[in-house]
Amino acid sequence: MSEKFFGYRDSEGDVERDSEELVWRALAVSVELERVCRDGERCASVFTFAESCTGGLISSWTTSVPGASAVFPGSVVVYSDRAKIERLSVSPETIERYGAVSAQCAVEMAWGALRLFGSLIAVSVTGIAGPGGGSDEKPVGTVWFALVRSGGGVKLKRGLYRRGSRRAVRLCAARSALDLLVRGLDEARADLRIR
Repeated sequence: MSEKFFGYRDSEGDVERDSEELVWRALAVSVELERVCRDGERCASVFTFAESCTGGLISSWTTSVPGASAVFPGSVVVYSDRAKIERLSVSPETIERYGAVSAQCAVEMAWGALRLFGSLIAVSVTGIAGPGGGSDEKPVGTVWFALVRSGGGVKLKRGLYRRGSRRAVRLCAARSALDLLVRGLDEARADLRIR
C-alpha cells in the first residue's frame, strides 16, 4: 500500500489539463490491451471505474475523448452506502467495521465493478470531499483508491487533499485515479509483453 499527499500549487485548470493528458495515455495503452484481450478473448473491456466522491467525473473525462467506447464500457457511480452494497456487492460488514471511506471498501468496490463489466482493470475511488463529514481519523480530503486486475492483483493508494474546495478535492482525486489507471495499464502491458 502506498500513501501520497498532494499539494494545491496547481490551479484547477492545470489539474484538468493534466487529467486530459492522462486519459489520452490510458486510451493509447488500452487500445493495445483491447487487441490482446480480443485476440485471446480474455475480457469484455479494458477498464472501468467505481466512483463515489468523484461522482462520475473520471468517467466524464474519459468519455470526452473520441474512441473511448472501444475500451471503456462504462462505470458505476455509487455515492451512498446502500448503492455500494446493492450495485457493487460491497459487504455491509465492511462498511460497518471500516467505513465507506476505507481501503477495504475501495477494494470491494473495484472488484464489484470488474465483475459487472468484465474488464481487465477496475479503479475505485471513495473519499470525503467536504466541506463536512470529516473526523480526526478521516479528515476532509481523505480519499482511498483501489486498482484490481482480473486474475488477481490489488493496488491501494491513499490521498490526503487537505486544502482547497470540495471541487479541488474531487479534481485532484479524479486525476490521481487516472494516474493509478495509467500505471496499472502500463504494468498489464508489460505483463502481456506488448511492445
